[in-house]
This record gives sequence, structure tokens and C-alpha cells, in this order.
Amino acid sequence: MNINWQLRQLRLKIVYYGPAMSGKTTNIEQIHKRIDPKNRSNLVSLKTNDDRTLYFDFMQFELGKICGMAPCIQLFTVPGQEYYKASRKLVLRGADGVVFVADSSAARMNDNLDAWLDMGTALNEMNLPIGKIPLVVQYNKRDLADAVPVTSLHESLGVGEFPEFEAVAFNGEGVFNTLKSIINDVIHQVQKELQ
Repeated sequence: MNINWQLRQLRLKIVYYGPAMSGKTTNIEQIHKRIDPKNRSNLVSLKTNDDRTLYFDFMQFELGKICGMAPCIQLFTVPGQEYYKASRKLVLRGADGVVFVADSSAARMNDNLDAWLDMGTALNEMNLPIGKIPLVVQYNKRDLADAVPVTSLHESLGVGEFPEFEAVAFNGEGVFNTLKSIINDVIHQVQKELQ
């Protein structure tokens, strides 16, 4: 959380985390498409030649007042490829909330678990252990023929009691339910901290 007391502005950072090609960027693109351009920034993406996210996707949008301050929500994604581990940590630093985007394909179960464990390690290193930071889990690509049952994904990741949503981000299904949940959790946390 970053507060500009002079402008009475509150910047909140939400990071979409998960394995490569799980739909993190697709979530941000769907959100960007559906938010009124007057209330959002342009979408900034740094891509490789094969159209993979190199560093992060970023957009921000504004909401009504929180504790008398104008909140600005910043959405980031991390690159999912293993060789961008340091970049993921850098993007995750300063996060007020995290959305973990899991790929529902049976072939991606190990990738999901590796990304979940990587996220947990990175958060612990920043003294933000899972359970102390608002976290929402999205099971994306539910339309795939080999989609694993949500209960199996939940158990394999050891998700616990975090809010969980099914999604098909490509067509926007579940994207805003996920976003609303993480924003509500982050705002609730911020209100507690500001009182």
C-alpha cells in the first residue's frame, strides 16, 4: 500500500501469479477491455518475440473512496517461465493482494504446484507468508477437455480456505468474480490497517 497523504490517494497493488500460459495476461486483458476507459490506464505489456509476457502486464483503475482517500488499483502479472524467477519476486514485492491463476489442464498439475510453492517461498522471503496477505485462487481454462476437477486442484495445491473461482478467462467467465473478491479482501485489510 502506498499512500499519498497530500493528494489523499491510496495505491493498491494486486499481482496475478501462476505458471506460464495459465491465463494471467488474459485476465488482465479482459479486465482492461471491460472497464470504462475514463477509469483506467492503458495496458502496458512487455512481450518476447513469441508473444509471451517477458516482465509484467500493468494497468490501473480507480474506485470510490476508502477511508476518505481515492484508491487506485494497480494490476500486475508475473512471467510464469522458470527462468524469470528473479523477475517474479521483483513484481511481487509490495503486493497488497495476490490472485493465483492455476491452469485446469491435467498436463499442467505439476506446473501449478511448482508455481504455488514458488509463490509461497517468495512471499515468505518478503515476510508476507500465505495467510497474511489477501489471496484468491482462480482455476482457469475450465472449458478444456482434460480439465481436472476443482477438488483435485484444490487438494494438489493445498489451497486451504482461500476464496476460489472457476474461470474461462479467454471469454471473460469468472474474471470479474475473481477481481471483485481480491479487491474486497485487499480493501478490508487496508481498512483494518488504517484504523
